[in-house]
Amino acid sequence: MLRMKRLPPSLNLIPAMKLSAFLAALVASHSLVQAADHDVVIYGGTCAAVIAGVQAKKMGKSVIIVSPDKHLGGLSSGGLGFTDTGNKAVIGGLARDFYHRIYMHYDKDSSWVQQKKSEYGNKGQGTPAMDGENRTMWIFEPSAAEKVFEDYVKEFGLEVVRDEWLDRAKGVKKDGEKITSITTLSGKTYAGKMFIDATYEGDLMAASGVDYHVGREANSVYGEEHNGVQVGVLHHRHHFGAVKEPISPYKVPGDPKSGVLARISTEPVGEFGTGDKRVQAYCFRACYTKDPGNRVPFPKPEGYDATQYELLLRVLNTGWGEFFDKFDPVPNHKTDTNNHGPFSFDNIGYNYDYPEASYEKRREIIAEHRTYQQGLLWFVANDPRVPKKVQDELKEWGLPKDEFTDNGNWSHQLYIREARRMIGHFVMTENELRKKKPTPDSVGMGSYTIDSHNVQRYITPEGHVQNEGDIGVSTNGPYEIAYGSLVPKKGQGSNLLVPVAMSATHIAYGSIRMEPVFMILGQSAATAAVLAIDDGVAVQSVSYDKLKAQILKDGQILQYSGPKTSRGVDPKSIKGIVLDDTKAQYTGHWQESGAAKAYLGDGYSHDGNAKDGQCSATFKTTLPKAGKYKVSLATPANNNRASNAPVEIHSAAGVQKLNINLKTPKPGDGGVSWIDLGTHDLGTETAVVISNKDTDGYVVVDGVRWTPAE
Repeated sequence: MLRMKRLPPSLNLIPAMKLSAFLAALVASHSLVQAADHDVVIYGGTCAAVIAGVQAKKMGKSVIIVSPDKHLGGLSSGGLGFTDTGNKAVIGGLARDFYHRIYMHYDKDSSWVQQKKSEYGNKGQGTPAMDGENRTMWIFEPSAAEKVFEDYVKEFGLEVVRDEWLDRAKGVKKDGEKITSITTLSGKTYAGKMFIDATYEGDLMAASGVDYHVGREANSVYGEEHNGVQVGVLHHRHHFGAVKEPISPYKVPGDPKSGVLARISTEPVGEFGTGDKRVQAYCFRACYTKDPGNRVPFPKPEGYDATQYELLLRVLNTGWGEFFDKFDPVPNHKTDTNNHGPFSFDNIGYNYDYPEASYEKRREIIAEHRTYQQGLLWFVANDPRVPKKVQDELKEWGLPKDEFTDNGNWSHQLYIREARRMIGHFVMTENELRKKKPTPDSVGMGSYTIDSHNVQRYITPEGHVQNEGDIGVSTNGPYEIAYGSLVPKKGQGSNLLVPVAMSATHIAYGSIRMEPVFMILGQSAATAAVLAIDDGVAVQSVSYDKLKAQILKDGQILQYSGPKTSRGVDPKSIKGIVLDDTKAQYTGHWQESGAAKAYLGDGYSHDGNAKDGQCSATFKTTLPKAGKYKVSLATPANNNRASNAPVEIHSAAGVQKLNINLKTPKPGDGGVSWIDLGTHDLGTETAVVISNKDTDGYVVVDGVRWTPAE
């Protein structure tokens, strides 16, 4: 109700009729103000929420961030400090400003408390952690990231309300397809002209009646290759083919009657390429330290059950030695620790209900994940059956005293790798990411490998345990993200933008879901929201020309014409006749990767350690003239490579057969690793064929080179 005050004397002179009209207009004006308390209402506490708030404020609009979280920044301040991104040249605008502010933080000696700056190894992904040339830093402590987000709040005067949870049942009010207000469980209502859902879960989007999807689409839905169930596809080393021998899933090895070990599904795995409602695994990107003065011992969680880790024990007892491979260093002797291996911190199969679950159920799922991950650490550090070498090393680690001080030194943010995904005006698929189809109306770029973590752990027909759903596919360089993927379909929401739970398939989202990309899309979404307000149009009708102009003015990157990857070497720059792996003819199931330090082109291909004899790669070329040629195979080095890869060199004189050790190539031109296949007398038509018949490790091909013998 409008509270009336005593009228000033001047108003007593207004005739009664005019006064009545004046008061009616005043009430109407007040109602309008109440109906749009803020120009832009942002729901969420993620990095995208903060960046969107900054952008809207910079463009002169009133903004409020309604955050269910007490801590701002989402996963960026929740432990993911070893920034997951591909080509950092496509990160511009406020996202780059964030990483510049991180750089400025660590440029101060006072920020190096447990470690001297000079002692920090500066390890990063693709670039140095601290890039002095570009004044950016990509690796950081959780507390440093949170400080930057809070600095944004103070600097731009952002209005933020915390621990306010959307009433998902009845808290969204709409006038037709337009949202007028949202109400939280505490009863507070926030009205606005434009709304941005910046949550990982897409709660506001879903509560608004917008179409969305949970789980994996079948490959047939959008004409994709790597979506849906991927049984038999083993891209990374997060599967049981990474250990020396098959592992039984049964309590008594080989005896199904004894029962199945914990954390293994007995459900059918599904047919290749079909869709399901399962989502890729979650974990905490945990922060650990070895620093004795800043270390808290790993706690034994309430409800600890050693039987949950019997499968891990079997993995460790095979001699598998990669437990610490993803303890990635961040400043001050801390880590960003991620999942790695067949049984690790990913809690496979225990998150299927999370996207649609009630808040209470989600809290239970988060608590179960915390118990699982802390229990795993306790098990490895204390169970006497664990190999002593692994156990002794883990005992040197603990939780940092100065991180997450209000949460038992444990991250406040579970890694929600995917939840709901909007089915919007435009759906991003792997075809756009891999340049098989064009992307309209770019509002930002991504560049990370298409990366899905495991979705299920199952029992094979042979009676072995195996994981399914881990996919790593090259995008062949940076890719554009469509504006239409941030907005609902026409008729479903005229003033809603969704930069996090945006419109993409499961497999495309595997690359898009990176924190820098969320910042990029948060800024673009806020820009579009402001333009929609100014032009009085629905978000679907925002002028792309205006949007593009403003985004570019603000320093974002919408197209990329430079080297496709920071590690890719142009085959044309290598002396001789060089064929990249993309020029080969393949049989069997080959997989793309780009994890090595350097390679030809945009990546390389491998057989997934299949050892089935079904995979071959044939490199054919026409030489300028017959004669003696030195033949070389490009293949990135790694100890997991085959030591006995069959290679055939074809010429008019016949076929020369070799067995090649792929473990020890030598660095050559451009940092690319090469194996010498010898000097051969070749005709003009020749070919090199490599296969995986009876191999004892990964067969990896990056390219073939022919150079005239001197």
